[in-house]
Amino acid sequence: MSELIIIGYQDHETAERAYQRVLQLKSDYIVELTGLAVVRIDPDGKQHVDTPAPIVGTSAASGALWGFILGLLFLVPAFGMVVGGLWGAVLGRLSKSGVNKAFRDRVRGMLQPGKAAVVIMASKITEDKFAAGMSEFGGEVLKSSLSEQEEAELMQELGTHTE
Repeated sequence: MSELIIIGYQDHETAERAYQRVLQLKSDYIVELTGLAVVRIDPDGKQHVDTPAPIVGTSAASGALWGFILGLLFLVPAFGMVVGGLWGAVLGRLSKSGVNKAFRDRVRGMLQPGKAAVVIMASKITEDKFAAGMSEFGGEVLKSSLSEQEEAELMQELGTHTE
């Protein structure tokens, strides 16, 4: 099972410090990451997705899923433009998994110009220690889970294979 956690902050600097803390928690074996990014919205409303450090040890399949989820949440402006059987199937599977339109709308709602978020995809997490480690930064937390079966189905739809 993977946890998708998005923590929204009032400014980019706080998000960057929180990002660094997540990396520290990873090195302390509190969280096992399959993806980590900082998303910021500049004053003009343009989105920027930064993945400053590669996540070592993730499979190609996990990387493909991570890239798809980032794109789905932040980079696809209008889902009406997404056409084709593959995309429809993938979006349908995500809707059943908790990464549905309401979740995507909540993510977009938290990210207004000048704000930022840390986006975390974790395969394992010690939730109480993770929460304690991140508490000093505050922020608005959104969380969704993907079961192992849902991940496998999504990866199959994306044309990737688990290792």
